Amino acid sequence: MTDSSHTLPMDLTNHQQIEALGRRVLAGGQLEPPDVHWLFELRASADVYDLMAWANRIRERFKGRRVQLCSIVNIKAGGCPEDCKFCAQSAFYQTGAPRYGLIDFEPIRAAAAEAKRNGVLSLGLVAAWRGLGQGPLLDQVCAHIRAVAAMGVSAHASLGLIQSQAVADRLKAAGLVCYNHNLETSERFFPKQCSTHSYQDRLQTLHYLRQAGIKICCGGIIGLGETRADRADLALAIRQAGAQMVPLNFLHPISGTPYQHNPPLPPLELLQTIACFRFVLPQADIMVAGGRVVNLRDTQSLMFMAGASALMVGNYLTTLNQPVEKDLQMIRDLGLEPGQHADLQPAQATDTPQTQPVAVAPAATPA
Repeated sequence: MTDSSHTLPMDLTNHQQIEALGRRVLAGGQLEPPDVHWLFELRASADVYDLMAWANRIRERFKGRRVQLCSIVNIKAGGCPEDCKFCAQSAFYQTGAPRYGLIDFEPIRAAAAEAKRNGVLSLGLVAAWRGLGQGPLLDQVCAHIRAVAAMGVSAHASLGLIQSQAVADRLKAAGLVCYNHNLETSERFFPKQCSTHSYQDRLQTLHYLRQAGIKICCGGIIGLGETRADRADLALAIRQAGAQMVPLNFLHPISGTPYQHNPPLPPLELLQTIACFRFVLPQADIMVAGGRVVNLRDTQSLMFMAGASALMVGNYLTTLNQPVEKDLQMIRDLGLEPGQHADLQPAQATDTPQTQPVAVAPAATPA
């Protein structure tokens, strides 16, 4: 992307152009694709610091001082039939990750209770499978969602591809508030990440969710070998998808996956990525999720100054996070407040239960 396609005057310095774009966003404007690509292509550390300063202003303007906290629990692990190259739970790779079937409600209840004790009022139910269609499995998942909502915890989920509008409608009726389905990277780069389903399959799932009135959590993974242009196009695609929550994961290479030897990106480049997403998606919650501890290292607290407004706390699916207490202290030390946004409050089920949450998981076995 060259400056000739940029929408601002050519004679502005980088400092002036960043300021002009920041003021446009603060005034309620939207960046054009050439502007977005230009921001992602900035290289000088001084420019990145300018970018972060304006991203912080945008976060303050649209999200205030509140940091949305999210936690997850694996309700079905390992053995996924999809071949996503970054995933430790794919059946295509020998990673040593646990494998077990759909769990009963007790560990979910325990995870929800622990989340509440830590002031985290949302819990994401995550399953390693291709997706969800009509049938007994959907009945069981809906029972779990109803039970989480009954505890006063906002029920979220990440259950793969949604096979029909009727499935999305069932999830909504069970009390599901938010559904995570990441685009992962640009449409151009996606075929190099996965061959067992398409980018369009993912976009179709997002369409079903929007039609059902379920809030969309949609982000991606940084560090797959993508270009900066891929990151810019991912941000624009997520804006087009209408995501309210945007999780940014930073690749944590897992032994046994094709990306086990991928080198880490510089922390400042990751902070720049967060800031660029804030410029593109000023009113969304930008959540820093997987891989933040190992990739951001001592710069973790700067993620909020770069525009992040949400944080994944507790352990991830196959890797460890830092203690929740440490995250809460970091937030408070920065003069921010952990909290729950009004549009993600728990919802009550409106359907008729077809089953109770009683499915029992087999013992875990190595992947």
